[in-house]
Amino acid sequence: MAEKKYDESSIQILEGLEAVRKRPGMYIGSTDGRGLHHLVWEIVDNAMDEVLAGFGDEIQVTIKKDNSIEVIDNGRGMPYKMHPSGVPTTQVIFTVLHAGGKFGTEGGYKVAGGLHGVGSSVVNALSTSLEVTVYKDGGIFRQRFEDGGKKIFPLERIGDSKKTGTTVWFKPDPKIFSTTIYNYDTIKERLKESAFLIRGLKIVLHDERKNIKETFKYDEGIKAYVKQLNHGKEALQEVVDINYIYKTQKKDEIEIEVALQYTDGYQENIISFVNNVRTKDGGSHEVGFKSGLTKVINDYARKYGILKEKDNNLDGVD
Repeated sequence: MAEKKYDESSIQILEGLEAVRKRPGMYIGSTDGRGLHHLVWEIVDNAMDEVLAGFGDEIQVTIKKDNSIEVIDNGRGMPYKMHPSGVPTTQVIFTVLHAGGKFGTEGGYKVAGGLHGVGSSVVNALSTSLEVTVYKDGGIFRQRFEDGGKKIFPLERIGDSKKTGTTVWFKPDPKIFSTTIYNYDTIKERLKESAFLIRGLKIVLHDERKNIKETFKYDEGIKAYVKQLNHGKEALQEVVDINYIYKTQKKDEIEIEVALQYTDGYQENIISFVNNVRTKDGGSHEVGFKSGLTKVINDYARKYGILKEKDNNLDGVD
């Protein structure tokens, strides 16, 4: 067996979106159905970050008949003018990795689940076609990309409009993914969950393949989420909803919201999120909540004589 040469000439440099297409799993986890749906989350998360920053209150997600995806928001509208690099900013956002408006505070993003530029450029890299339409400054501006962002069309002003917002349409590349058929229920579950998390946000999901259209909007936020999770169980109390803002030594604000309700069930059901992204494996925030809740209950039980001096403290299992 001939020895394979491994020297300086063996080292490849993958630039730009080529790196994403070569190793997509490094950016979206996989190229199966899970990775396919991750493309939707990247674009939707950017729209939700606009809402969290205080701009916009509605997001529309459409699964087209050809399994392409369209995401519309009514936020400020993505920047589109010439970037210092010499190309339209939309082109920078969708073709340059690690270009984004959420690394500093200048863009108004204190909380971000998506990363304009990081997620957007990855979606472009893994799509046969992507089109971004920006409603801003009294105009409508559109730019199109094809073949994983290799073919770039000029930014065009295609009309006038008083509204603001961004529309992103993309078609996943079947050469990258093992399937390009979107699952309605998977997208529905994620969007419905997001509507619970962002109180007052209206999310419209439309599946043109089956002519299904649903709207999710919950003015009670995660309080309504807990009610739904406990539907069919015997509630032992009303849902407790606590919203607290913690100020750090650097004067940053961390908003914490907790909704809880005890039922006649024996198994706990704790669902936690950070920046509206579900933390399926828990984390220090979840451990801290459970420890704090246990301490408060023990303090109350001691103060009012429910636990006697000889009794051991309750623990998390109790």
